[in-house]
Amino acid sequence: MDALHSLAYAGMSGYRDASRAIGMIFVGGSAMEIDDFTDTSQHVVDLRMQDIHDVVREGIITEAQGKALWNWWSHGGAQYQGTARALKPMVPASGPKFGFVNVLYYFGGMVAISAMSLFMTLGFQSMGAGGLLAIGVAYLFACLKVADHFKARGLAVPAGILATLAVVLVPLVVWCVQSLLGLWPPGGSSNFSDYHTFINWRWTTLEFATLAAGVVMLWRYRLPFMVMPIAVTVWYMSMDIANALMQNHGFDWQFTRDVSLVFGIGTIALAMWVDVRSRRSATPEWRQDFAFWLYLFGAIMFWGSLSMRDSSSEFGKFMYALLNVALVLGGAAIGRRVFTVLGALGVAGYLGYLSHRVFQNSMLFPFVLTLIGLGVVWLGVWWQRHEEAINARFARFVPEGLRPR
Repeated sequence: MDALHSLAYAGMSGYRDASRAIGMIFVGGSAMEIDDFTDTSQHVVDLRMQDIHDVVREGIITEAQGKALWNWWSHGGAQYQGTARALKPMVPASGPKFGFVNVLYYFGGMVAISAMSLFMTLGFQSMGAGGLLAIGVAYLFACLKVADHFKARGLAVPAGILATLAVVLVPLVVWCVQSLLGLWPPGGSSNFSDYHTFINWRWTTLEFATLAAGVVMLWRYRLPFMVMPIAVTVWYMSMDIANALMQNHGFDWQFTRDVSLVFGIGTIALAMWVDVRSRRSATPEWRQDFAFWLYLFGAIMFWGSLSMRDSSSEFGKFMYALLNVALVLGGAAIGRRVFTVLGALGVAGYLGYLSHRVFQNSMLFPFVLTLIGLGVVWLGVWWQRHEEAINARFARFVPEGLRPR
């Protein structure tokens, strides 16, 4: 019991959570909570390896956590350093829970963010660049001040939303400064509201400034929701940089599609790097899920561009289906459902194409589509029932830093 006592207070959040997960242990026939650390020097605990296996099988702790705990107990803490390093990537800090309060937080935050970005009216812009700059700077510093207030009181979700709103205001401030100094390139839009609706290479200065400010503020506040405007800005850049590269050749949507594909792959690679770094961090603040938004927009850019490629050969279409199957399996392996969902849509589209080709002008075509739809539903039910086992099996082939959280 002394080893367990010292383990839970070792400063490692993963060990604390795993020790609590064992929950109830039996001492002299009576149940004792792990939290009851009043005087445990006289208690003796009979713990078997099978007990660890039972807890792992129930999904209370991971297999890696079970092995690390057993190594600690069976070797008297001699392997603590090695098992601690192995366990850190598997124990990220828990994220915000889904509930009515958080729904209100995010809904109100998205309304405020939209008001200062997507729904900025021409009437608001009639104040001119100087007036917009004053309002934008005032809003920005007010958001940061409130974010500091919330974070100091442990309200991470509203703090992240306010800090995110500050990042969203950066392109407005930069556009105003460029306009006032006469540095805005001629020929572009004179209305900032077009930033979110028109593709133009002139927006790249705003996007680079937003990325820089977003990284700095993310480092300052360390709140995952702040990655959202960074991911959106990377998506915007994929389109605007393609527009810049096409200035001498005219618009080519296929080139834009291919640039978006490259940006999607790059964003996914960045998300994986961020994911591994956050899981291995020794600081609880950095062990949060900072990669979510990068995975989301990177996967959308990659899959959307891939799906818009039109292959005239059956082999090309078959390879597209295989890539989508790989996305389904890869998403399951690393615990990122966005890949699984997009891959499933791609596979369903390919199956629909085959059904249409084989049963074209046939009365069987609607029935085949119905069977495909019901088959996908059945696959979803089966997958949900066995999701943990499937993820665990695929995780064996995935680097430890990318395994499901």
